[in-house]
Amino acid sequence: MDLAEVRTQIDAIDAQMLDLFCQRMALARDVAQSKIQTGKAVFDPARERAKLAHIAAQAPEGLENQAVALFSLLMSMNKAAQLNIMHASRPDAVSKRVRASFLPLESAFPSRVSVCCQGVEGAYSQIAASRLFSIPDISFSPTFDGVFRAVVSGACEFGVLPIENSTAGSVNAVYDLLGSYGCSIVRALRLKIDHNLLALPGVERDEIKEVISHNQALNQCAGYLENLGVRTTVCENTARAAEFVASSGRRDLAALSSLPCAELYGLNAIERNVQDSDANYTRFVVIAREPAVYPGANKTSIQLTLKSEPGALYRVLERIYALNIDLVKLESRPVPGSDFEFTFYFDLACPATSPEFSALLDGLDDVCSSFHYFGSYLEVL
Repeated sequence: MDLAEVRTQIDAIDAQMLDLFCQRMALARDVAQSKIQTGKAVFDPARERAKLAHIAAQAPEGLENQAVALFSLLMSMNKAAQLNIMHASRPDAVSKRVRASFLPLESAFPSRVSVCCQGVEGAYSQIAASRLFSIPDISFSPTFDGVFRAVVSGACEFGVLPIENSTAGSVNAVYDLLGSYGCSIVRALRLKIDHNLLALPGVERDEIKEVISHNQALNQCAGYLENLGVRTTVCENTARAAEFVASSGRRDLAALSSLPCAELYGLNAIERNVQDSDANYTRFVVIAREPAVYPGANKTSIQLTLKSEPGALYRVLERIYALNIDLVKLESRPVPGSDFEFTFYFDLACPATSPEFSALLDGLDDVCSSFHYFGSYLEVL
């Protein structure tokens, strides 16, 4: 047979496969209804093992693994369909709880609010808060935990915190606190971060022997600092570093901090933009005590805990791919104190109001040990 004839046969087989696939997926409703009536779980591990063992035994030699992978995918898609059908009748479905937090279309993101930031005046969190809100009443806490406590207690309406840097990666402490305090992300900002070497007026570059700053800033300028040949000291944030240099009176000490901090604390910028990468951005998030999805929200952050077993992550990615949702961030961490369990952080680019997004939220129960919805929001530049 020539290529055209082969392709004709393939097209005919594909048409049969599509028809059978549609028939198989249509049965998901019957299966779901039966499981609702009997109280059975969607995931039946014994049934799946027996089914896949039978498929492997029936497949021709050399195609066993491919056949098992194909039918695993089919079963995964069918289970997702069953979950969506079953959740449609449940008032506590994740998608319904998320939709309950949608604000009316005429709701504008607030401008005059009380905001808590980590650090002191001049910190990048304060700069971010001033970009995010037109007229913020800003207070400060020395720790990330303090920001969360201020929001949860009602002392402040919102908190602004760094969650990820393009060079140094995620701020894991903020992710951990999001989970433990149950706060929600309601807005995000990508802020260009330019670090500057700040010292007392009149100090020259070759006088500097020690540089102080936040650990993230030191990491983002590691190459520069190595060439400078100085020792480094970590402090709680970049603004506090500038404040410390200003009050120290030391000519051998400099800080990595922002230009607003140089002006605020009377320091001189010996060198500007010393970060190793000029594409140095930090994502800041606005947290609130209660879930709130403002109009235009097109990004979502979630956390899933998966068991360390073959295909665990693939099953989640398959659900995301099947719904044509854009995965823009995926990061994993081991779960402290657990045996071979991992937490995965996902950022998804998808309108929060889309049916595909609701289908994903209700279709993850069987592929993860735990699920945490951090919020849906608009990210601004």
